[in-house]
Amino acid sequence: MGTFYGTAHGRSYVATRSTVADGRGEKLVAEALDGSDYISLNIYHLASGDRLKPCEMPAQKVIDFVQAFVVSEQAET
Repeated sequence: MGTFYGTAHGRSYVATRSTVADGRGEKLVAEALDGSDYISLNIYHLASGDRLKPCEMPAQKVIDFVQAFVVSEQAET
């Protein structure tokens, strides 16, 4: 968990990953440093399997981002 810098699809991002729902899920928010893109999602770890919940964007957009994102450094907190 924490804040990270990285790249995806030729853009640089700052991303923050945190726990939600009393630790039963995770939230990821990423913003392109040039302001050209924003990603937000929750993933819940359920007994029936993980459930992806993108926030007001297509699931494929967040899947493509997560698969492409490469962390370059962790931000100081």
